[in-house]
Amino acid sequence: MGKKYFLDSNTVIDYIAGLHPLETKQWLDQLIDEEINVSIITKIEVLSFDPDRNDNYSILIDFFEASNIYELTNDIVNRTIQIRQKQKIKLPDAIIASTVLANGGSLISRNIKDFKNIFDLEVVNPYDI
Repeated sequence: MGKKYFLDSNTVIDYIAGLHPLETKQWLDQLIDEEINVSIITKIEVLSFDPDRNDNYSILIDFFEASNIYELTNDIVNRTIQIRQKQKIKLPDAIIASTVLANGGSLISRNIKDFKNIFDLEVVNPYDI
């Protein structure tokens, strides 16, 4: 097993919708075949849409059932507090970043700017693969 990657909400949505370029899709396929890591916040964000208006809802349910869902821990909560004390960042993004940092991985997200001021966090834009 190589480096641990966590998928941000936008990465999950784009992946399931087939929006990534072929090279990115192939790279993500390999990562997902090895291990799917997501924050509990990612699951909440992605599944919060009306299932009757989302053609991929059952696919998303299956995706999360096959995933390692990282729940909130005291370490993640404390890191989230520290991040938010130092900079302006949305709470869900701070929790996702803290989850990745607490578990020693990298985040895959197209929203690089949301995480740019968290210096210890490695963020990979899947559209740059």
